[in-house]
Amino acid sequence: MSAKRDPLAGGADLSTRTGDPGLHRLAAGALLISFRGTTAPDWVLRGLEDGLGGVCLFGFNVAGGEQVAALTARLNEAGRPVVSLDEEGGDVTRLAYHTGSAYPGNAALGAVDDVALTERVYHAMAADLARCGVNLDMGPVADVNTADDNPIIGTRSFGPSPDLVARHTVAAVRGLQSAGIAACVKHFPGHGATHQDSHLEIPIVDASLDLLRERELVPFLAAIEAGAKSIMTAHVAVPELTGDLPATLSARALTWLLRRELGYDGVVLTDALDMHAISENVGLAEGAVLALAAGADLLCLGPLPTAEDVRGMVDHIVDAVTEGRLPAERLEEAAGRVERLRDWFAGAHLSSGNGPAGEVAEGDVVGLHAARRAVSLTGSAGPLADPFVVEIDTPPTIAVGEVPWGVAPWLPEAEVVRVRPAEADAGALLGRARERSLIVVVKDAHRHPGSRRLISELLAARPDAVVMEMGLPIWRPEAGAYIATYGAARPNAQAAVELLSDGPSVAGL
Repeated sequence: MSAKRDPLAGGADLSTRTGDPGLHRLAAGALLISFRGTTAPDWVLRGLEDGLGGVCLFGFNVAGGEQVAALTARLNEAGRPVVSLDEEGGDVTRLAYHTGSAYPGNAALGAVDDVALTERVYHAMAADLARCGVNLDMGPVADVNTADDNPIIGTRSFGPSPDLVARHTVAAVRGLQSAGIAACVKHFPGHGATHQDSHLEIPIVDASLDLLRERELVPFLAAIEAGAKSIMTAHVAVPELTGDLPATLSARALTWLLRRELGYDGVVLTDALDMHAISENVGLAEGAVLALAAGADLLCLGPLPTAEDVRGMVDHIVDAVTEGRLPAERLEEAAGRVERLRDWFAGAHLSSGNGPAGEVAEGDVVGLHAARRAVSLTGSAGPLADPFVVEIDTPPTIAVGEVPWGVAPWLPEAEVVRVRPAEADAGALLGRARERSLIVVVKDAHRHPGSRRLISELLAARPDAVVMEMGLPIWRPEAGAYIATYGAARPNAQAAVELLSDGPSVAGL
């Protein structure tokens, strides 16, 4: 065996196998890898030189817009990578991971139900991404959120109606792609009817094929017809379609249904293979082979796999081809689709012509405008008197992460405390709120019994209190005022505080 450079020591080669270098390059080209830090490690740069498909960025890769632009420029010097991240607006953001998004998420846009506004919001987000050198956004979420207790979708969805979700998915695709950013519509064939989180297990969508066609598939078909450049698979099992397999590993889901029945010929990208639904069942390397065999073109990796893991995946894919378990033609087909996507990137960015200063201002304005149109107030809060704010801590999902949220930046005169329901002393909180305006802020109270108990205890003594729901407004207790924001991004909080303070009108922009 010839000497190989070790990726862990800054070397280039992503395979320990001798043999056809073209096959090694095809195998590496199917991987969309991640790495820690705000600069690219040598193994990533060398890997891109050796054919890696691209990278997926996370919040830990971001320190600021100029830093991300410098990072992506360096990546592009090494190859022609797909540079992607999850930028959904609302609760799920990577560019604004340390501050919170400037855009309300899909639930707020669905509540407004103005497709022109949705397109403007996504166009502004795309301009942010383009300035930073990102070329593919892992969004929009096209899941129809029919399960109220869905632990992973929630406010990430435009809503519970297939037609509503379809028209806003199309608007989002148009907004992104008109600014030169490829949309990646997710999570096929639908994650909205689940009661489990695929980061932790394989969720079940207990739906017939007919129901899938009437509900889950409606937004995806609309996105395909709108020219979506990529679609992300879901690690969900649909027994009538996939049996026990997650859709990511199912040829019936990806080849028979998505390719043949729905007629999609763009890039199929997997959700992160290091999520437990894949990694804890078949393993990273075998999951890569099975996903490619099922019809996926790009394999996304989250933050867990190391350089050594990536090398092992490339080796395993090469071995699967040489053993006859994975046709080389399948890898070539996948590479061809990704290459067409790269060609589109080049043409789209040449023609998008986004002006930096104007687009930044537009993003700030349209995000707040959308949040103001989405927020609603039931009841009357009255003038605020020395406000005391209780923010009920809600465990973040893995998709969201530790993104800042809350009202403190827009209520500087208030005393704000954040409490965990299991540890909170309602009597002590009421004592601190005596003769003061009491505002209780919560996210997705309908999913958290402890949050509901604490709110009920506070309202029993203070029925005049304001409850501000920054998730889905499904549980609506009797209160002096109830505010629904449909998300916890910065403009959602600002719009809600403006209602309390009798601030700006939400009329026209």
